[in-house]
Amino acid sequence: TEGRLLPKILLFSLPLMASSVLQLLFNAADVVVVGKFAGSEALAAVSSTTSLINLITQLFIGLSIGVNVVVAKHIGERDFDKTYRSVSTSIIISLVGGVIVTVVGFLFCKTMLQLMGSPDDVIDLSALYLKIYFLGTIAMMLYNYGSAILRAQGDTQRPLKFLTLSGVLNVILNLIFVIVLKMSVAGVALATIISQYISAVLIMICLMKEKYPFGISLKEMTFDAAEFKQILVIGLPAGIQGTVFALSNVTVQSSINSFGKIVMAGNGAASNLEGFVYVAIFVSIGNAVSPYVSQNLGAKKYERLTPILFTCLGCVLVTGAVLGIGLWYFGDIFLSIYSSDPEVISAGIIRLSYIGKIYFLCGTMDVLCGCLRGMGYSLIPMINSLLGSCAFRLVWLATVFKIYHTQDMVYIVYPLSWIITITLHLILYIYVRKKMQKNMEI
Repeated sequence: TEGRLLPKILLFSLPLMASSVLQLLFNAADVVVVGKFAGSEALAAVSSTTSLINLITQLFIGLSIGVNVVVAKHIGERDFDKTYRSVSTSIIISLVGGVIVTVVGFLFCKTMLQLMGSPDDVIDLSALYLKIYFLGTIAMMLYNYGSAILRAQGDTQRPLKFLTLSGVLNVILNLIFVIVLKMSVAGVALATIISQYISAVLIMICLMKEKYPFGISLKEMTFDAAEFKQILVIGLPAGIQGTVFALSNVTVQSSINSFGKIVMAGNGAASNLEGFVYVAIFVSIGNAVSPYVSQNLGAKKYERLTPILFTCLGCVLVTGAVLGIGLWYFGDIFLSIYSSDPEVISAGIIRLSYIGKIYFLCGTMDVLCGCLRGMGYSLIPMINSLLGSCAFRLVWLATVFKIYHTQDMVYIVYPLSWIITITLHLILYIYVRKKMQKNMEI
């Protein structure tokens, strides 16, 4: 709440970026290992499950955004009793949510893959990967909610250390299970859930050693309905938005599936590459803007809100443009890491040519949305995103893509939807700031 913004935001964001990059490197290791040592069929099976995993987990992961914002606001208000109650409540939410996602994902994964039109030659491998993967959901939830609590107090370094340790273990287990034991997609999934449980245990030990109001005790944890309501008000719209986004991506994936396993593999590899830019830069800065805005709002430092937004927008515009264009320009080199099949590489280049060049638009959209959430407005940004991105994509794929059945017509829907959503978010931000200014004058 004090001092120059850019150095503080970068200091907060850099460990978060490093965590995100490491997480993606470890996820990429899954894709690279199966692509290189288990073949294109296994690569298509693993890469085609991402949108479905996101669909099932996004609702509860979205609630972790509510945890981050609510805890940060209480810290800014110096209300430690509410801080403790929100921390305790969030851990209980993560446990319950993890159980729900595990059961739903394990029981219905093959049915959902069939609804997505997953080809017969990869569906069994995809279902096997998902069943094992969802057994690690509880650990994933605990890590994400615990990290949200630590980030709310400005600590992004310990989650980075925990992720580094578990991620290195993930890579080692990948190599052992897939190359040595020949377990293919089952080995990749098993390595993933083992590493997730390691990171979850570490984050819980960290929280149990924390002092009041951030420390938790398994015997003394209590569920606070009022804090849960606040978390829901911020987090539920974010979760629903993430879920519907994932649903639209499932529809996109279904469209990609119609071109066969080569295009599926190329799309999966290109999407994995884009994830480095998206998660490392856009999500990191987007996660930074929410607690910064929340703490300054709690401390009544209203004059800092717009500078925070512009600083974060500047970061994503510069880094997004440089990295996105670089990803497209050197696409064939990067894609060859995932597969040596020239057809797979060509299919991936098509995706990068539409998305990489203007990927900074996606970051702009996320920062605006994160700022609005930090200001306490979560429902309307959700509606904006549902209309501008999700609904538009669904309509496009159901109409234009049906007429012009090409990869190009699938990928162009992304930049078009980002432009529409950015416009809606900007209109809302201008309205909210004018409303706040008017209230200050009164």
